[in-house]
Amino acid sequence: MGGRFDLHLHTTDSRDSILSPDELLAACRAQGLAGVAVTDHNRLGAALALARECPPDLQVIAGEEVLTAQGELLGLFLQEEVPPGLAAAEAARAIREQGGLVGASHPCDPWRKALQPGALEALHREGWLDFVEGRNARVMWAGYNRRAEALGRRLGLPLTAGSDAHSLGEVGACTVRLPPFAGPREFLRALEQGQLEGHSSALTRIVGRIRRAWLRRVVRK
Repeated sequence: MGGRFDLHLHTTDSRDSILSPDELLAACRAQGLAGVAVTDHNRLGAALALARECPPDLQVIAGEEVLTAQGELLGLFLQEEVPPGLAAAEAARAIREQGGLVGASHPCDPWRKALQPGALEALHREGWLDFVEGRNARVMWAGYNRRAEALGRRLGLPLTAGSDAHSLGEVGACTVRLPPFAGPREFLRALEQGQLEGHSSALTRIVGRIRRAWLRRVVRK
């Protein structure tokens, strides 16, 4: 199945997200997405459930955004949760040992928990890094994405794109158009032909934060 893929988003399994699994599926239909990577913060449960139960016209990759000691990593095609707090290389090893792929999320955004440059370079030298997130819709300045794309090309790694959605209106803001693939190896080959689409939107991120704060206030009442 080929088409547009949003390769970084969060459900309510992430403490800072208000996007329910049902809302996610509805947003995918509305956006005409071919697939998504569900990458909750240090959690895998919702991603695995969605991968098992997704409709036949939607490809769901089970993933996790893992907070390592040196910053965040994206793990895709996971079967088991990777605990936070490990050294970046240890987390990468845990991802690879279960057949997954290792990526750097929003690597050039200084306002996020991005992997520190030295650690990123070390992972690449040691052969642990499979891809770089070249376009993330939640960066506050589009130049951070341009730097990320340039970094991926300099390292000779394929690029992904994702909305990093934490709320309904963010889904599909950044995507990559891919040919059909099955499994992690074919996914990497598909990325080599991928076309990044969409742009960052600071306004979308700000509106999402306001909506989350409002909903939390309503729930507390």
